[in-house]
Parts: sequence; structure tokens; C-alpha cells
Amino acid sequence: MLKVLTCPVLPLQHGIMNRRDFLKAAALAGLGALVPGRAFAMGEDAHFTIAKLQYAESGWDPRPSALRRLLLEVEKRTSIKVDTDVPAVNGLSADMFEHPFLALAGDSKFDPLPDKMVTNLRTYMKSGGFLMVDSAEGVPDGPFMKSVERELGRILPDKKLAPIPKDHVLYKSFYLIDQPLGRVKVASRMRAIFDEDRLLAVVCPNDLMGAWARDNFGNWRYSVSPGGEQQREMAFRLGINFVMYALCINYKADQVHVPFILKRRQWKVD
Repeated sequence: MLKVLTCPVLPLQHGIMNRRDFLKAAALAGLGALVPGRAFAMGEDAHFTIAKLQYAESGWDPRPSALRRLLLEVEKRTSIKVDTDVPAVNGLSADMFEHPFLALAGDSKFDPLPDKMVTNLRTYMKSGGFLMVDSAEGVPDGPFMKSVERELGRILPDKKLAPIPKDHVLYKSFYLIDQPLGRVKVASRMRAIFDEDRLLAVVCPNDLMGAWARDNFGNWRYSVSPGGEQQREMAFRLGINFVMYALCINYKADQVHVPFILKRRQWKVD
């Protein structure tokens, strides 16, 4: 099993701060009035999970089993300790600052988010939080995606969605990926909001969660097209890359897992 470590990123006077610690600090500094005196339960031994953003009364969780299946694959394929109980956060409190990875999914248009949620999401992303947006619509530019673009414009009005270059570290943070495949393949590129080279939010129209989802009997919920089971495998690999990226701030491309890359290229690795 490949050894995976959370990246130390922000130098402090007496040590280092990783993404999770930075988010906690941001929550306490920026939302102190919201949760006075609250202690965040994310010590060094805390297990990683992904939080779902509950942004509406309905339609916010079209693939309810998907993130748990992805987390099981993360635990199986890496040394990251995971918690498969995926929490839902409403974006109106500081709860989302306990999680470095936040997922927003949907398959239909939704109403504008409350102003407080917009402000909290802005603080979350600017403080190091990573937002993954996954469309279950099966089309590249449906009503859900239009709603997402509208809300990202409110959250970060000074930034625009732009295509992610194929050589971005997201595509090689664990696996070497050449295209963003999900349940469907309706777009060959994902888009993101950048802060210099750091991804604040990634938007995928290919229904990644649809490729990850299983039913209670362990069967895949949805068929994958056009590439079948190999495409499903690539969707899982991309999801694991998302997790690896979300656990680091300012990930350096030249520090990605070299032994794994060499092995993929069939070179000898001791």
C-alpha cells in the first residue's frame, strides 16, 4: 500500500499548519461570534471524511451512497484513515469548517442561497477549504449547472470559472489521470475557480457520484457510459485524486508521489 501523508503547508512560528488546522483557525477567527467558545474535534488522530452541503430542502443529495463508497476506496487504496459516516452541513453554521472537503451535488435548478451561506462559503474557500461540485444531470450545461455558476458568482464575485489545465497537479496527486470521467462523459474538461494555482472549487458535469454509488446489496446503482467498468474505475481514481488534493494547501507538483508514478510507467521502484 502506498504511504500517503497529509502535506504540511503553512509555516508558523513554532511549527506547521495543515489544511484542517487552518480551517479551524479561520472558523474561530471569522465565525467566532457564531459559535463562541466552541472547540473543534479534529485532532491529529481524527479520521477524514467528506461533508455534503445541504443547500436546499430537497434535491441536494441525488447520490446518497456515493461518498461513502469513495471513502471506502480511499481507505483500501491509501493509508488515509476515513470515517464513512458522511455528515450533512447546512452552510449556515461553522460545522463545515471541521471538514477540508465539501461536496455540492444536484440534478436540477435551485434557489439562490441565503446570504449567510454565501458569506460562510466564501470564508471557507478562501481559508483553504475545497469545494467539489458534481452534476448528476447528464448534460454539460443544465439547470443545476446554471444555478451553480450563479451562486459561485455570488460567493467569489472577483473570480471566474476556468478550464483546469491537463497538467494540473489535481490530475496526478495520486493517480495519473488524463480526463475527468464519471457516470457519463459529457465534458472532456472540468472547470474551477482558481486562487493563483490553488483550486478553490472544481465543477464536474460528468456525474462522478453516479459512478461511485452502490445500493444496499452492493450492486452498482447506475450503468456507466460509454466506457463501462473501466470508466467507473477511472471515476474512482479521480475521486481519490480529489481527496489527496483536498488534504493539502498549495500542493507542489514536483512533490507528487514519484514512486507511484514510476511504477505506473513500469519503471523499477525499490
